Amino acid sequence: MANRSHRNAGHRAMNALNKAGQKHSSDALVNADASARTKHVYEVGDCLDMLAKIPDNSVQLIVCDPPYNILLADWDDHANYIAWAKTWLAEAERVLSSTGSIAIFGGLQYQGEAGSGDLLSIISHMREHSKMLLANLIIWNYPNGMSAQRFFANRHEEIAWFAKTKKYYFDLDAVREPYDEATKAAYMKDKRLNPESVEKGRNPTNVWRIGRLNGNSLERVGHPTQKPAAVIERLVRALSYPGSTVLDFFAGSGVTARVAIQEGRNSICTDADPVFREYMTKQLGFLRAEGLLNSVRQYDVVEGLENLDPSYEALTPGIPEAAE
Repeated sequence: MANRSHRNAGHRAMNALNKAGQKHSSDALVNADASARTKHVYEVGDCLDMLAKIPDNSVQLIVCDPPYNILLADWDDHANYIAWAKTWLAEAERVLSSTGSIAIFGGLQYQGEAGSGDLLSIISHMREHSKMLLANLIIWNYPNGMSAQRFFANRHEEIAWFAKTKKYYFDLDAVREPYDEATKAAYMKDKRLNPESVEKGRNPTNVWRIGRLNGNSLERVGHPTQKPAAVIERLVRALSYPGSTVLDFFAGSGVTARVAIQEGRNSICTDADPVFREYMTKQLGFLRAEGLLNSVRQYDVVEGLENLDPSYEALTPGIPEAAE
């Protein structure tokens, strides 16, 4: 059976560009100065209140780990989950740039344990009511997890990556995995393979084998569902570029802000739980301990959009439209 990708117009166009030594139009957006000073604002409050303050088309990447109505707290209880979710999904689409993406974490839970919403509900809603494109369904596979007796124990979580338009930005080279020396040497002898691509490493595929944080992980700040920095790093590196803005309006542990600082992106983060301030303080403490305070990354962190000086516009510099 023929490879379906051979009939995909997008794949054929990218192959033609690569053979001609040309770049996709979205590559023109990259700011080469990854060491420029970045700005980071965080806020405790409702996600819709924060989103209402953000201009249209100003955000490159949204990292989104929403609650799924499993009654963990007052903010995780919605009589009609999709009626609530569609409001922030519409706002997310509004604030994304034409080259932007949203990565939504979730799971397809066993119904006996799930609430009235899960990632499948969100994907179904998006495909019916949004013009955004489902670029990938990423499987985050981890070796550690809870046991189960009435179904197969879960060892993965899904991440739905939606792109706002066909002009979405994607930097595969930033997240390639290096080949071991033996494999690399063998591939270099294969005349069918491009030596430059072999040198760069393999595509990590849409199955990411990255362990969850265990109870004594040094990354932990206290949030019960904290995501590993390695997972957020791959999203930020692949779907945003230096100097662009990353938004997380269910910011939880604050790890998105920490990764944005590390990677030379701006960030906006909000969460409804007041303990979020404590988590942010711990994340910034990790950066200091890792020597990333001023010596490597120049950055400013403020609480509340109204306190950003001189203005919010300084956080979201104009993002040029990609050429057709």
